Amino acid sequence: MSDVQQWIKETVTSTPVVLFMKGTAQFPQCGFSGRAIQILKACGVENIATVNVLEDAEVRQGIKEYSNWPTIPQLYVRGEFIGGSDIMSEMYESGELKALLQQNNG
Repeated sequence: MSDVQQWIKETVTSTPVVLFMKGTAQFPQCGFSGRAIQILKACGVENIATVNVLEDAEVRQGIKEYSNWPTIPQLYVRGEFIGGSDIMSEMYESGELKALLQQNNG
């Protein structure tokens, strides 16, 4: 496992909710990342741990390989890859995402 893959694994397993995104929670750099942040906030997640993939090309490529998912953003909850903004939207609409995130707090 490469250093980047190891770092990603440690990041997603040591932090309950992590969003790999373009930009930051305060200043998303793409619409999909902005939507992902809005969904997490709507689910009541206050301290959103984010990784700005625009700051590191190795992490940007590495997360795609780690998850075998071609797009950013990517949401991880308790070390498990959940999906990108489309999947997050679907899970939010059904109430599934909020339930998953609340398990985290209780």
